[in-house]
Amino acid sequence: MTESERLRAALAAEPGHDVRAREWLADALARIVERPETVGRSFAAAGRTVGRAPLADAPDWTADEAARALLLAALPPDRVADEAAALYRYGDANEKRAVLKALPALPVGAAAVPLLHDAIRSNDARLVTAALGPYAGHLDQAMWRQAVLKCVFMDVSLATVDGLAERADAELATMLAALAEERAAAGRSIPDDAVALLTTLTGEKKDA
Repeated sequence: MTESERLRAALAAEPGHDVRAREWLADALARIVERPETVGRSFAAAGRTVGRAPLADAPDWTADEAARALLLAALPPDRVADEAAALYRYGDANEKRAVLKALPALPVGAAAVPLLHDAIRSNDARLVTAALGPYAGHLDQAMWRQAVLKCVFMDVSLATVDGLAERADAELATMLAALAEERAAAGRSIPDDAVALLTTLTGEKKDA
């Protein structure tokens, strides 16, 4: 089952996804196939049309995020990257998050990496979290390390970082150790999951 199929099934299974919402989404998807330029209007309307509740069968997604991911997936492949960038740039925080979460299932290659950079520079923990999903595999190692450190600064759970165990390296350990020492000097600590990661990377127990 593809991600689009999973999201479509999860939406359909929601009690709140009534006939009106199903018809609206079906019509919006059909319009995008015929007229891709209509995606912006449908993308903006998704929240008030399908709702924003978490999906029982896809709890990492809300209804509006799932609908928006489906709208993006309906675009012609040669337009997806440009449309996703525009929708992210001009969207509100919920729309930006939906774009970021949809990226792994879209045919954009590495073209959307600048969107991750923007999200990681933000002070919105929800955007940083969304930026560190599977699509973050396109980030170079230096930027990825900075993103992980940003999570620690913002107290974002490192469990949300896709591929953490595979990508964490000695340089990240050095950065985490420096942060831990800096905070200890100020009478503060780094989060427990960062302490655990540092311990794993160094093989030594570190004070928070």
